[in-house]
Amino acid sequence: MESFRTVIKGWLGKVLLVLFLTPLALVGIEGYFSGGNKVDVAKSVNGQDISNKELESAVKNYKDQYLAMVQGDESLLNMPVIQEKASDALVARSLLSQQADKLGISLSDVQLEQMLAQQPGFQENGQFSQKLYENYLRSAGMTNQGLIASLRQDHALKMISSSLMEYALVSKSDLQQLANLQTEQRTLHLASIKLDDYKKGITATNQEITDYYNKHKNEFKQVASVDVDYVVLSPALLPQANLAVTETDLQQAYAAFVEKQQKDVQREVKHILITADERGDAAAQKLANDVYAKIQAGMTFAQAAAQFSDDPSSKSQGGLVESYAPGAFSADFDGAVNALKNGQISKPVKTQYGYHIIETNAPEAKVPSFESEKARLTAEVEKTKVANLFSDTVNNLNEMVVGGDSLDVVAQEIKGARIESANTVTLATQNPVLSDLNVKAKLFSDDVKNGDRNASSNIQLANGDTIWIKVRNYHPAGTKPLTQVTAAVKSKVIEEKAYKAAQAKVATTLADFKAQPAVNVIAKSKVSFENAGTFARSQGLKRAIERAAFSLAAPSKEGMWSATTTKLPNELVIVAVSKVDSSVASSLPEKELKELKQLYQQFRGQQILEDYTEYLKSQAEIK
Repeated sequence: MESFRTVIKGWLGKVLLVLFLTPLALVGIEGYFSGGNKVDVAKSVNGQDISNKELESAVKNYKDQYLAMVQGDESLLNMPVIQEKASDALVARSLLSQQADKLGISLSDVQLEQMLAQQPGFQENGQFSQKLYENYLRSAGMTNQGLIASLRQDHALKMISSSLMEYALVSKSDLQQLANLQTEQRTLHLASIKLDDYKKGITATNQEITDYYNKHKNEFKQVASVDVDYVVLSPALLPQANLAVTETDLQQAYAAFVEKQQKDVQREVKHILITADERGDAAAQKLANDVYAKIQAGMTFAQAAAQFSDDPSSKSQGGLVESYAPGAFSADFDGAVNALKNGQISKPVKTQYGYHIIETNAPEAKVPSFESEKARLTAEVEKTKVANLFSDTVNNLNEMVVGGDSLDVVAQEIKGARIESANTVTLATQNPVLSDLNVKAKLFSDDVKNGDRNASSNIQLANGDTIWIKVRNYHPAGTKPLTQVTAAVKSKVIEEKAYKAAQAKVATTLADFKAQPAVNVIAKSKVSFENAGTFARSQGLKRAIERAAFSLAAPSKEGMWSATTTKLPNELVIVAVSKVDSSVASSLPEKELKELKQLYQQFRGQQILEDYTEYLKSQAEIK
């Protein structure tokens, strides 16, 4: 713990990296430390600002979540909705944070230090590792105060949200009612009445068609779609002549391989850091120059690092910066590293951390022999030749396609290439090539929306093939005009009239079920019922039938049925319940009851948290 306190209070406190995931943590860590000014404010909640950077980070996090759900297809995302959701979440976070402050919910500095020191990412062999900790710190650029503030805020949020969510009250009667609903089983009997016979002789007037359309416009909405012609070219369609690999090709490939191996050797970077934390900038600069002079006079770099460096993780290792990567310190530091020759030592370089004296060393590259690489290089050269042939062919065809505004040239020039057509293609259409993100971006581009019907330039597909497209028609999103859907509306009007006629026909039967035994009603009505079986909720029934079945009251006594009707396409269904069994709930194992209680408690807790947040929002000043 003492070693942790030493680190947190020193120069490394400037570059702390937070590793915690917390409730409502929708912004990237950088959002807490965005600084900024009033022109960067996205929202203000009771005077507490939410920066545009925080909002951007929250939007990105939501976007990434939804992208995972749609297999990375960004075209399926509704970005305005995502942006609104992210903004609402940040406002809720701010309100709950402010309320936690008012209630005095907080952790002490000692508790926060203990939490940091116990993070697995900072531990080695079960102990806090200063080295691991510092490796994270170098690239973050955060202040100690900002870290502590963010941790305190996160855990205050966790405490206030968990108090509401994890301790929601669930009564025994609530739990019993929920168990009954979840496990209740109903024995169903179904009778299907086709509407075709009722449609005979039914007509729909123009006024009825217009009235139905105006009342049900949502039924006739359409998403944007296109009618398109396209042609796909793959490397496999090209002739493979003149692609033989020569000895000269292999020697050139090997020479390039050797050059790359030598270039990619990881350079060893060492530094001596002189900070200005305790001594001031001028004194730090003077000391750095003095140390550089000592090295020039004969002191070894390792000796100077051990004696003068303020970097505790590297001074005992001769100044070695483990796992050095560009950006760890600054662009000036990286520039000095790149400018140094092997074994050369830099003059002091200033960064935000202080003054660095840098040394670099590059070990000799171990390059495999030509013979050991020959097979791999042969395959690589063959692949390159195929790729070059394909690229040249695509470029030549592209000029002809675009210049002639026609896809025909591809089919004429390349045997096996065919022009395909597809109609009413939407963003959600599943098609091996038209679903490609780059293709969809072109199909639904502003140019196409504004009337561009020219053949496109080539578009590279994710699998490496190339496609050219030519949109024939673009159908904008919105409600289809009545002129386009008159036939469909007329069909719906006639079906609705037939459904009402069928309902009227069975009305007497439904009334009889309320007063007479089912066997008598069935014999009188001559309606044929099918014993559908016994079902609980969500057990595979069609949604309309399930809603009807579980909306009915239990039969009043043995032999009686409860019955109602529901509508399916071109069909009226009589749904009857002969038995309701609620006994399963009373015999549920204790474990299942406990799980059900936890689920219900979480649901209630989430509702309470949302209601509480809405209450805070109603009392807040949000701009």
